[in-house]
Amino acid sequence: MSSQLQNKKGLTVKDLIVMGVFAALLTVCSMIGGVFFAITPTLTFYFSIGAALLSGPVFLLLLAKVPKKGALSVIGTIISLLSLVLGMHWGMCLGGFIASVLADITAGTKKYRSKVMNIFAYIIYSFGPTGTYLAYFVNPEAWAETMLKNGTTQEYINTMNDTASVTVLIIMIVGTILVA
Repeated sequence: MSSQLQNKKGLTVKDLIVMGVFAALLTVCSMIGGVFFAITPTLTFYFSIGAALLSGPVFLLLLAKVPKKGALSVIGTIISLLSLVLGMHWGMCLGGFIASVLADITAGTKKYRSKVMNIFAYIIYSFGPTGTYLAYFVNPEAWAETMLKNGTTQEYINTMNDTASVTVLIIMIVGTILVA
């Protein structure tokens, strides 16, 4: 009965502290898994695949520790804002926010207790970083303009332009699903 009451009330200070720790862990795991892709312009489109590789257990443990509505949305907001401050493309930040809210809704349909729904929520969450690449495929010129302002070199962007194709987009999407 006590755990039922605890799940019904909102996020507590303890929950927020735990969420902060997990936000940091998710960020570190994503960066460790994805850094080798992000630094290479021919592989950068596969960042979400690498980022999904290590974060899964952390994500599922978060849902076990804080199985409450809004937890993933808050974490997604924090990580997205941090990414924006660190100079990431706005598409990555927006993608991360939208993916975390959708993952929160998905896991919440079964009160964060269904392994299948939690894994499906993780797959959705893992698509957050693809926001920047989707923005790239929609409008490469505008994407490049933003990234040049953020400090990306023209040489890096030129190599990305030479690499980008529909095949790369398909690999990015299917690979992220399979790894997540």
